[in-house]
Amino acid sequence: MINSKDFFIALDLLEKQKKINKEFFISTLEAALTSAYKKNFGEAKSAIVKLNPEKNTIKVYAYKTVVTEVEDPDKEIALEDAKKIKSTYKVGDMVSEEVTPKSFGRIAAQTARQVVMQRLNEAEKGNIAAELNTKGDQITTAIVRNIDAKNVYLELGGVEAEGVLNENDQIPGEKFEIGDRVKVYIKRVKESNYGSLVQVSRTNVGFVKKLFELEIPEVESGEVQIKNIVREPGFRTKIAIFSSNPNLDPVGVCVGQRGTRINAIVSELNGEKIDIIPWSQDIFEYIAAALSPAEVISVEINEDEKSSKVIVPDNKLSLAIGKEGMNVRLAARLTGWKIDVKSESSAAKSSEKTEPKEVNFEEISTDGSDLFDDVETIV
Repeated sequence: MINSKDFFIALDLLEKQKKINKEFFISTLEAALTSAYKKNFGEAKSAIVKLNPEKNTIKVYAYKTVVTEVEDPDKEIALEDAKKIKSTYKVGDMVSEEVTPKSFGRIAAQTARQVVMQRLNEAEKGNIAAELNTKGDQITTAIVRNIDAKNVYLELGGVEAEGVLNENDQIPGEKFEIGDRVKVYIKRVKESNYGSLVQVSRTNVGFVKKLFELEIPEVESGEVQIKNIVREPGFRTKIAIFSSNPNLDPVGVCVGQRGTRINAIVSELNGEKIDIIPWSQDIFEYIAAALSPAEVISVEINEDEKSSKVIVPDNKLSLAIGKEGMNVRLAARLTGWKIDVKSESSAAKSSEKTEPKEVNFEEISTDGSDLFDDVETIV
């Protein structure tokens, strides 16, 4: 018998401090000690180690089957010998007998130490993973610890875990140095044999959303709602916003006084342009606004095909389309409608066979249109 009062007291402390379930720990330790016993005293033995927290003991029990003639002494016991232990034993019964070796204390201590360290490591990994999972869909500040040809490895703030910023999650053109502090968006947590590996991003649209929540209290509180975000990282983002408060200008709120709020976000995004679009249930207004910073003369729609034709001034055509079609492509993704942009002169030369639904924007100004010009100048 091994008296292990201090050992069981330590288990109680581990359960309280490290949140390790003691019953599961004891079960794991019993299996490890049983394996250690067999390794040191004979693999063939049918033995099991039992821990008793109430009595603070660790005992080894050998199990043998009662037989009339013994062929395997490690696993069998003669009926005559079994009856000496207990008169009611009969052939086929299992006889248990304590066989704790005097030298088992040292083996038990070594094994227990190994199991404790293993379980502590596993518990730490589990606690870190649990904490990181609560941080999912959040921004955290990280410190650059290592850089290779494509990836940036980060020490995440508040947790002992490594974050990796893959090449596709880096904003094009940005450079990092060892020791830099950088904001990143937590995408997902992956478990490995080496612990929790956190995949982070600066190109995910969730990063922009969280930056708006961080910089603009009205977005954080829900007074200004983000309806949709589309992005080509490093170049342009379009964000559709809405507020049910008629006394609140959501675009102005996001821009901030003299552009202070939007400029802080643009700076974090390495100079990426941001178009703040007032979301509208009126698809004509929404499509026209989505093509910001370009002016729009008219919008025609085909509801069956969910497509639209937009007419813009001749000198605004390239602005509406954007470099390599980026502006119109982002507008289409933002609204969910196909958008075909034509110049005013080109449209005048075309003859339409049918009269589609059309809204003219020459004399209609959408809310916040003046601010769009300001935002474009700012960002």
